[in-house]
Amino acid sequence: MSSGLESYVNHTVSIITSDGRNFVGTLKGFDQTINIILDDSHERVYSPNQGVEQIVLGLHLIRGDNVAIIGEVDETMDSSIDLSAIRAEPIGSVVF
Repeated sequence: MSSGLESYVNHTVSIITSDGRNFVGTLKGFDQTINIILDDSHERVYSPNQGVEQIVLGLHLIRGDNVAIIGEVDETMDSSIDLSAIRAEPIGSVVF
């Protein structure tokens, strides 16, 4: 998995953790156990009653054993989305 992450370094990524949290930020680095370093990051918190809340985190570390999915974000498309209009249930925990 780590060799595929090299192409994501210095790009905006979205990471979903095994406990259902969604982090978005610039991938600055990772190691052999997929511990992740994100810069300019924020957490997106979903709610069925109100828009998506974005909690600013700045520089953030995510333990590799908590990473479920990593994907590159199309920044143009992402910036055109009105997150305040999105209503959704929070993502559930991933069961391994």
